[in-house]
Amino acid sequence: MKYPLHLLKLIDVLKKLPGVGSKSAERFAFEMIGWPKERLDEMADIIKATSSQLEHCEECGSLIDIQACPFCSKASERAHSLCIVSQPRDVFAIEATREFSGLYHVLGALLSPIDGIGPERLRLHKLKERLHTCRIEEVVIALDSTLEGDATALFLRQELNTLNIPVSRLAFGLPMGSSLDYVDGGTLARALHARSRF
Repeated sequence: MKYPLHLLKLIDVLKKLPGVGSKSAERFAFEMIGWPKERLDEMADIIKATSSQLEHCEECGSLIDIQACPFCSKASERAHSLCIVSQPRDVFAIEATREFSGLYHVLGALLSPIDGIGPERLRLHKLKERLHTCRIEEVVIALDSTLEGDATALFLRQELNTLNIPVSRLAFGLPMGSSLDYVDGGTLARALHARSRF
């Protein structure tokens, strides 16, 4: 016997979330059915307001509410270095470490010819414009250690080569608290290659 039509629609919508398969979507849907109407209305209102309450900063590309961008508003204090990331969530992850105090530039994507994502999607014009106007002394590339991330990092290095600004990339290596027994060969090889003086 099939589920009621609206339940099937709810399950289908939930499956569109990343990492949510059919079983998880069903579990979430049945959980939500048991919520009081007020809680469902509150959730619906928050989802509806998302597009009007959140936007991307035109300067750095980070996700902001309708107020000024907290990263660009202190540009004069932060303007010695610029960190390039692929997605807005990466900005918040790096900020949480309290180890970086420069500006950010969100590409919005990583190069992926299979998915039809080419250099035109990377906001390169805006990046070069900011590098010229902000007097950046160092560029930090903080992209995923994936095929797409590596390809994008190499492309960026070539694009920025003519600007005479030092370009660095986040170090790769062993996760904190890990044992060598459980580290894959690729990670171990990168850790050896990127070793630093102790």
